[in-house]
Amino acid sequence: MDKPTKGLADVVAASTALSDIDGKAGRLFYRGYDIHDLAGRATFEETAHLLQRGTLPNRAELQAYGDELVAGRELGPLVSANVAEIAEKQKPMEALRSLVSLASADDPDRDSIEPDADLRKAARLTAQQPLLVARYHAARSGKGVPESDPVLSIAGNFLHQVTGRTPSPREAEIFDACLVLHADHTMNASTFAARVCAATLSDMHSAIVAAIGTLKGPLHGGANEQVMKTLESISPDGVAQTVRDKLAAGEKIMGFGHRVYKTEDPRATHLRRMSEELSGDEPKFYRMSKEMEEVVFETKGLYPNVDFYAASVYHYLGIPTDLFTPVFSISRMSGWTAHVIEQHADNRLIRPDSEYIGERDQKWKPIDER
Repeated sequence: MDKPTKGLADVVAASTALSDIDGKAGRLFYRGYDIHDLAGRATFEETAHLLQRGTLPNRAELQAYGDELVAGRELGPLVSANVAEIAEKQKPMEALRSLVSLASADDPDRDSIEPDADLRKAARLTAQQPLLVARYHAARSGKGVPESDPVLSIAGNFLHQVTGRTPSPREAEIFDACLVLHADHTMNASTFAARVCAATLSDMHSAIVAAIGTLKGPLHGGANEQVMKTLESISPDGVAQTVRDKLAAGEKIMGFGHRVYKTEDPRATHLRRMSEELSGDEPKFYRMSKEMEEVVFETKGLYPNVDFYAASVYHYLGIPTDLFTPVFSISRMSGWTAHVIEQHADNRLIRPDSEYIGERDQKWKPIDER
């Protein structure tokens, strides 16, 4: 047997029509559309439709899908009854794992994995995830959540409900583009976890709980939060020296390098511009980020990834730092659910082999002789 590849690096685990990466050229595609053509042009709702239903919608299709999302924003009684207690006892990603699991009991299609049921559940999960994050944040803050505005997009509603103020049209547009940029990214860890779960013919909510549990791990989610904490912990006058000291000590600077991209992450290109635009009269964190980027590239030759400039963008939009990873889940819900749909449509149990490295030919002894 061939030697196993640690971490399954470069091992093709599934066929997918959802997204593709050209790591050498630094390009990302959703169903054949370059991310540079989608970001800032296609809305998150259009992108979710593209991933889940296969096409960029026309006006009638977008209206119908949008109506479905608006109808799906309501949380069921079991989730609503437990948000406050969960917010009191669990951190954000733990809470989302619990709340999505509870949401399965409230879902009218909970007992079905048929194609139409999967489509309906995908839309409801996409609509509910931002509300779950907002309700959690409000509950732990002792505040109420503003009612969803059917006129506002998913992006606009989320900013309104989390910050308590109606975002400017441009703020909503920028956050909408952020959601598009994070919507899917081939066979990353959380997506793989969702597909492994779905491949057992388990239901969509179970697969999404598996994805959220995987995203919770600091080697997958949380890098943007760590970037923000780093920016807040160092002096604006000491960025270059701090970065060089950390690198010399063998410490990792979060937000740099990528398993697949050998050049700049195409999503970082957009997020850098957004950070600069939003910085306005408070350019400190953008300027610090830019200096950090220059020092890391000069010292290590590493490019920023999607997490690096996302940190300052979310900060400028007024999103609390410990909600950065939950925000990732809001966007990625569109991709996770699309992968579950795809897995259920052409399923085979995912069951890789393993290489045994333990002891052999052990002889059993009764307990009194051990």
